[in-house]
Amino acid sequence: MAEDSKEQLAGLAQRLEQARSYLQLEAKREELARLDEATNQPGFWDDSNRAQDLARQASFLRTTLTQYEKAEALLADAEAALELEMDEDAAELASELADLLSEVELSSWFDGEYDHGDAIVSVNPGQGGLEAQDWADILYKMYLRYAQRKGFKVEVLDAPAGEVVGIDNATFIVSGPDAYGLLRAENGTHRLVRISPMDEKQRRHTTFAGVEVLPVLPDDLEVQINDADLRIDVFRSSGPGGQSVNTTDSAVRITHLPTNTVVSCQNEKSQLQNKETAMKILRSRLYELERARRASEIAALRGNKTEASWGNQIRNYVLYPYQLIKDVRTGYETGNVTSVLEEGKLDPFIMAYHKWRLENEGTH
Repeated sequence: MAEDSKEQLAGLAQRLEQARSYLQLEAKREELARLDEATNQPGFWDDSNRAQDLARQASFLRTTLTQYEKAEALLADAEAALELEMDEDAAELASELADLLSEVELSSWFDGEYDHGDAIVSVNPGQGGLEAQDWADILYKMYLRYAQRKGFKVEVLDAPAGEVVGIDNATFIVSGPDAYGLLRAENGTHRLVRISPMDEKQRRHTTFAGVEVLPVLPDDLEVQINDADLRIDVFRSSGPGGQSVNTTDSAVRITHLPTNTVVSCQNEKSQLQNKETAMKILRSRLYELERARRASEIAALRGNKTEASWGNQIRNYVLYPYQLIKDVRTGYETGNVTSVLEEGKLDPFIMAYHKWRLENEGTH
């Protein structure tokens, strides 16, 4: 037992040493010191957009350095516990260290421009009627639990209840370190197979829901939007079951006519605040549409053909006749469906996705 623990700690020590190398800790400490100095300069907050961007950079650097220091302390404590023959304590510390190193390694894989920032997540029912609305609600709650597990802040922008069950759709912002990098693994179609609780004959149903994950763009990034291309509708905010939350028409729906992109927000108390938030979502969606258009043009030149449809799900959730959640892209699977759907334990799927992504860079 002690020999196994020694071997495990030796492996973890090697991973920690590798992290020291690829994290470039000294460079990060110098950069953080520079940012902290800039933060203390008079007039730093006069340009709020620049100040917020620098503050986010500093927060990311500080989190990375803190994680590494914590990992060093865990390794030292685990080694000390093993020397004192406190095997159970050593095992617990080693497990905590392994989880922390996985987080550090995953964050180091994020090379996208907005991976370290916040995410806008939308969940929409697909094929399946009431069953799809219920499935969208299950996914929505799964992501809320995942965010809670990660210590992320969630701002729900729009989540109108369905007339009978579930939700019509849901849009929310997830704020925290690497939120977009992590959650972009969830972008795509999710397929559910189960005995429908709404079917009196207890038949098996297959249904779908679409998950869209976008980055929260910095305020100074230019996205061309012509006011003449927008149709803005206002309506009364409502909560679950259609209960009135506001007696004024404060909720806002914006339609970008050239692309037929529709966004809405009703969580703020004023029409102006809801409009500003809806415009933030619209900017991100139009940015992503343009990025996807350019990527599609490049793929066409290369001869790659891809089809986006409900049949091309990224993950299957089978609850009957057996229980299994399997990611179609990576092959990662688990039979513990409760831990995923009810507890939000998505990290293994997200880790597997990013490993797969890096191995297939350039083709996906």
